[in-house]
Amino acid sequence: MKQFIKSVGIVGVLLSTLHAEVPLTQKIGEMMMVGFHGTIAPKGSQICRDIQQYHLGGVILFDYNPVNKNQPKNIVTKQQLAQLTQQLQACSHDGKLLIAVDQEGGRVQRLKRKYGFYGQFPKAKSVATMSDSVVRRSYRMMAKELHRVGINYNLAPVVDLALNPKNHVIFGLGRSFGRDPQQVAHYATLFIDAMHHHGVLTALKHFPGHGSSLGDTHRGFVDVTHLWQKQELTPYRLLHSTADTVMVAHVFNKQLDSTYPATLSAKTVNGLLRQKLGFEGVVITDDLQMGAIAKKYGLRNTLKLAINAGDDILLFGNQLDPRKIVTTKRLVMTVRELVKRGAVKRETIERAYQRIRRLKQTL
Repeated sequence: MKQFIKSVGIVGVLLSTLHAEVPLTQKIGEMMMVGFHGTIAPKGSQICRDIQQYHLGGVILFDYNPVNKNQPKNIVTKQQLAQLTQQLQACSHDGKLLIAVDQEGGRVQRLKRKYGFYGQFPKAKSVATMSDSVVRRSYRMMAKELHRVGINYNLAPVVDLALNPKNHVIFGLGRSFGRDPQQVAHYATLFIDAMHHHGVLTALKHFPGHGSSLGDTHRGFVDVTHLWQKQELTPYRLLHSTADTVMVAHVFNKQLDSTYPATLSAKTVNGLLRQKLGFEGVVITDDLQMGAIAKKYGLRNTLKLAINAGDDILLFGNQLDPRKIVTTKRLVMTVRELVKRGAVKRETIERAYQRIRRLKQTL
């Protein structure tokens, strides 16, 4: 036993040494997930250069193109998408680039029927009326489709509770498995297990709870202080050792932090999610270009607050406003400058980098 402990200690020291030798810009690059325009990614393309130069941690793919509605953004057909993901992975240094989509079922599924996919996976509300065996088959079929076209990260399942009938973002679209936290955790577990069966990572969302809200964080500031209920945390507590990653919402809740929305709140991420609920995995932000963040915080301040809050992967979908495309270079260089000025500690970057590397090792 002593020899085993000694060996593990040596491996830990070696890994720490290896991480210490990795350039700061590479560690920062691993923390970024960006959206881009293009249905191919050959060598020499901007996205390929970003992946190679900055060790970009991940990309998020969309079908809808906000710049030109008559042209696809990333997804056209099964064959095209499989080729795109192969090209993206070929640009990466280790073949473990996180390639993400939102594929929940119901209204939120990027792999649509018109592109040659099944495209008819049920919404969560309908799933909650089905038997476990039917749900398992459905979600395994979803995972298989994702895997076959090279998608290794599904930004789902939604574990928000269906608490507010006036909530059109979650309740209205049937994106919740129900109002009972135990039931929600149960179906989320079936979803996660199905994804894992085909090597696809998952993200519980939207922490610390979006089901009681009235507003839409895509558009602007959403205050859930007087609507949020503590039971909205229960699925995260039940699933904290099962979840690959947790996505943090932009909701503002004075019960948790009187100053910042959840995504930018150290009290919410490091304090509540990590310390109180025991989640040790990767935390990913919701899209930091959403109105709830973009309209109130500048890019530099957003990056500083998000990293210091304990977020590991910072998501910039480049999807919501064609006039506000943010480049990988700008993101990485801005964070590097924040570290240089002491506004962000190197140790914080290091912790995020190590969590992301551990996640990628499971692929």
